[in-house]
Amino acid sequence: MKFQNLFATALALTFLCTNCKTPPPLQTSEKPEKTAFQTSTYWMPEIDVQSDIAIIYGANDHADMTFSERLNSWKNRGYNAQFMTGMAWGDYTDFYSGNWDGKNHEDIAQVEKDGTQIMHGEGSPYVVPDSIFVAYMKTAIVKKVIDTGISTLYLEEPEFWARGGYSQYFKDAWLKFYGFPWRDQDESVENTYLSNKLKYHMFYQAIKEVSTFAKAYGKTKGMDVKVFIPTHSLINYSCWEIVSPEASLASLPSIDGYIAQVWTGTSRTPNYYNGVKAERVFENAFLEYGCMISMTEPTKRKVFLLTDPIEDGVRDWADYKRNYEATFTAKILYPSVNNYEVMPWPERIYTRPYKLTNSDEETLIPRFYSTQMQVMINSLNEMPKSSVNIEGSHGIGILMANSLMFQKFPSHDNYEDPLFSNFYGQVMPLVKRGVPVQIVHMENLQYKESLEGIKVLVLSYSNMKPLSEKYHEQLAQWVKNGGQLIYCSSDEDPYQQVMEWWNTGSNKYTTPAAHLFELMNITPIAKQSDFTVGKGHVWVMKTDPKSFVMQANGDSDYIQTVVEAYASAFGQPLQFKNHFYLQRGAFDIVSVMNEDADTTSFSVKGPVIDLFDPTLPVFSEKKVNPGTQAFLVNLNRIKEPNTPQILASAARIFDEHLSKKNYSFTAKSPLNTTNAMRVLLPNKPTNLRLVNAIGEVIPEIDSTWDENSHTYFISFENSPDGVKVDIKW
Repeated sequence: MKFQNLFATALALTFLCTNCKTPPPLQTSEKPEKTAFQTSTYWMPEIDVQSDIAIIYGANDHADMTFSERLNSWKNRGYNAQFMTGMAWGDYTDFYSGNWDGKNHEDIAQVEKDGTQIMHGEGSPYVVPDSIFVAYMKTAIVKKVIDTGISTLYLEEPEFWARGGYSQYFKDAWLKFYGFPWRDQDESVENTYLSNKLKYHMFYQAIKEVSTFAKAYGKTKGMDVKVFIPTHSLINYSCWEIVSPEASLASLPSIDGYIAQVWTGTSRTPNYYNGVKAERVFENAFLEYGCMISMTEPTKRKVFLLTDPIEDGVRDWADYKRNYEATFTAKILYPSVNNYEVMPWPERIYTRPYKLTNSDEETLIPRFYSTQMQVMINSLNEMPKSSVNIEGSHGIGILMANSLMFQKFPSHDNYEDPLFSNFYGQVMPLVKRGVPVQIVHMENLQYKESLEGIKVLVLSYSNMKPLSEKYHEQLAQWVKNGGQLIYCSSDEDPYQQVMEWWNTGSNKYTTPAAHLFELMNITPIAKQSDFTVGKGHVWVMKTDPKSFVMQANGDSDYIQTVVEAYASAFGQPLQFKNHFYLQRGAFDIVSVMNEDADTTSFSVKGPVIDLFDPTLPVFSEKKVNPGTQAFLVNLNRIKEPNTPQILASAARIFDEHLSKKNYSFTAKSPLNTTNAMRVLLPNKPTNLRLVNAIGEVIPEIDSTWDENSHTYFISFENSPDGVKVDIKW
C-alpha cells in the first residue's frame, strides 16, 4: 500500500549455500492462519491486535533491534510470524548504493519522459525489475528471511507506473524482449501498448524467478515455503495507471495466493454513473474484492481480503469511519472467503496522531472508533465460510483481462476513456440495481471453475484486448454449449490496430472481435443485433460501454439486453433491487445503494446487535437507509441459544469456562483501548469480577443487563496480557 517509507537501515549481505546436505522432511506451520496484520516494528502492547498472523515488514536491522529480534518479539507473544517486502520498492539502500555488489544501482529507478525518477519515498525509488535486482531480492532478502525460519513470504506490489519506461534499464529490456530498438511510448498507440505489455512481462518474470527460488531454497532447509502476492485489484491499477502481472500470477506453481489490497484509498477513486462523477466507495470495493476473488478461486489459491480503518489521505474521523464500514461490508459479502488482513500498520492506527481536515490539530484515534474497529476485526476471527449467497439474481459475469492496464494513456487519436468508464459502464448499471455481478478473468478461462454458474457474460474490447486466441476458442465453445454472450464495443478505439496476434503472421483480422465472430460464424452489421450460436445466443451492441454511464439514462438499451439474456438463460426475470443482503452464520450483512429509483430502507427483523455501534445496542428491528451499510448479529440464528456465550467483543476471547451458575473467560486486546462486549446469559448477573494479568481487581466502565435479549453489556479497559472476566448469576 502507498504509505511513507517505514523501513530502517540496510541488511547484511548473505550468500547462497553451495554445499547443502540432503534436506530434512518439509516442515509446515500448524498455527491458525485466518486473520493477519502487517507491521514494520517490534511488538508493543499498544498494537497487539490479537490476530493469528503478524506479517513482519522489511528484513533490515533497525537501530535498536535486529531483524531477528524484531521477528522474535512477535513470536514470543504467540504469533505466527511471517514476512513481507516490496517487489517494486523498499529500503534497499545497500543495493542502490553499491554496498551489495560493489556497483551503484541508483539508476534502477523507473523514469518519466522528462527524466524524473519515480519515487515511493525519500531514498526509495520504484525499480525496473532487471535481472540484477532480481538477484539481489533472492540472495539479500529471501535467503536471509528463510534462514531465520520464516516459511511464508509476501512479495508486495509488483508495480510499474504507466508513465515510466524511459530508463536505460527499460530500453535494454525492450530490445531484448521485442528484438527491435526502444520506442517512445508517448509517440503512438502501439508504443504505449507495447511499453505497458513489457512492464507487465518484466514483473511477471521477476515474481516467477524470486518465488521459484524461495520454494527451492526452502526445500534445502526442509521448509515448505509459501509465497503470496499482496496487490491492488486490476480495477484499481487500471484506474491509477499502474501495470502489474495480476491474474497471470495465479497460475504459477510458485504462487500460493494473494492479499487483496482494497481500502478506502482505492475504493474512493471516483467514477461515472448516470452522468454523474462521484465517489462510490461501497460499489467500488464490492467490485474490487470480486475482481481479486475471481483471480484465486478457479486456481485454488488462497486470498486474504484487506481493509483499513484509516487511509493515507487527510480526512476526518467521520469520513474514515463511514468508508471503513463501506469497504468492510463489501468484503464480508463474499461468503466463500474467510481469510482477512484485518489492518495494515497497527502502529500508525493506534500510536500516530492524525492531522484532520481543516485543522492544525493532531489527534489519536478516538476511543469510540477504536472500540468499534476492534469489534469488527474480532468478528472476523469467527466469520464462517458459507454456501448461502447474497440474495438476488446470480450468474452474470463481466470479463476482464490484464491488458486493461496496457491502454493507459490520457488520449491517443482523440480517443479517451475517462475514469475507466468503459469498465464501469458494464458493471455499475447492474450493481446499482442490486445485481451481484461476478468478475471473470480471461486469463483463467482455462479453468472450468471460472464460468461455473455463469450463464450470461458481458465482453467489451473497448479498453482491453485478448492476449491469446485460445480465449476466443474457449468463449466460442461456451456459447455453443448454451452460454449467453453480450458483446458491447464500437471497436473503433485506436488500440484495435496495435501489433498483436490477430493481425500478425497468418492472421489478418482488423479487430480481435472479428476473430471471435468468425469462430461463432456470425457477421454483425447492424448497430445492435443478436444471433443464435449452437445452444447459446450472442447479442452485439456496437457501442462503447462508457456511454452507458457518462450520460444520464445512458444504460437503458444495455439493461434491456441484459434482461433479455438473463431471461433466455434462466427462464425467469432478472431481479432488480436497491440493496445487497447476506445471511452468514449468525451475521446479517446489508448494504443499501443510493442513486436508485427505489429510495426505501431495508429492514432486518431482530433482535439484532449492531456491530457498527461501539455500545453494541440490541434492536428489535434495524433499518438501513440508502447509502449506508449494516453489520449485525442476529440472535434468532445463533448456535446453541441456551448456552452462555460472547456474541460480540472488542477483544479476542481465550480460556472460556462454563458451569451451572458461572461463566469466565480472558479478553485480550491492545493497551490504551476500551473493550465493549455483549454476552448471552440465562439470567441477570448477580456478580461481575474483572482481574488483570497480575491478579489485581479492575473496575468496569459500564455494565448493563438487557432483559428482552438476555444479554449483558460490559465495558472495561483492555490489556494484551488479558483481563479475566468472571460472571455469576
